[in-house]
Amino acid sequence: MNVPNKLTLSRFALTVAFLAVLFIEFNYYVTVALFLFGAASLTDYFDGKIARRDKLITNFGILMDPLADKILVCSAFIAFVGLGWMPAWMVVIIVARELAITGLRLLAASKNVVLAAEGFGKHKTISQITAILAILVFHSYQDWGALGTTVFGFNLLGKPWVDWFMPLSIWVAVCLTFISGGLYLWRNRQLYLQDL
Repeated sequence: MNVPNKLTLSRFALTVAFLAVLFIEFNYYVTVALFLFGAASLTDYFDGKIARRDKLITNFGILMDPLADKILVCSAFIAFVGLGWMPAWMVVIIVARELAITGLRLLAASKNVVLAAEGFGKHKTISQITAILAILVFHSYQDWGALGTTVFGFNLLGKPWVDWFMPLSIWVAVCLTFISGGLYLWRNRQLYLQDL
């Protein structure tokens, strides 16, 4: 098994560890979850970069890499609903979009059509990861003592700046997820409309 595929598989393991840590409360558990999610996100960056650089693109990687990404991101958002950190309706939009696009890609594959990722989709992924990191930082930075308070707790308009950034990042992620999903479904509508 090549390095990119090992990194993809490690993302599944890191997702399980991330979820376990979030629901087993101990000192600094959110900080540990933050590091685990950050590490998983880095594997997503490096597995693609290494695969393209070293020409190690495999069918396994083509299938499992986006699946690992979706499981990581959707698991995090669903966990946040369980913890009361995020409204359920926002997470429904995110998860529904990921399922719809996955279904569209499967339909396309059954017709021997490959649907490439679009720029909007990449921005969506970055916004989702940013929102997840912001939520985790918001719930953990006060445990970091003076460093956390200095970096994330300084006031902006009467509140720590992270108090403004966290909800803003969530709204951006939800909006980009909805818009990118709608555009993707519209641009590829011939794939499913011809079967109606």
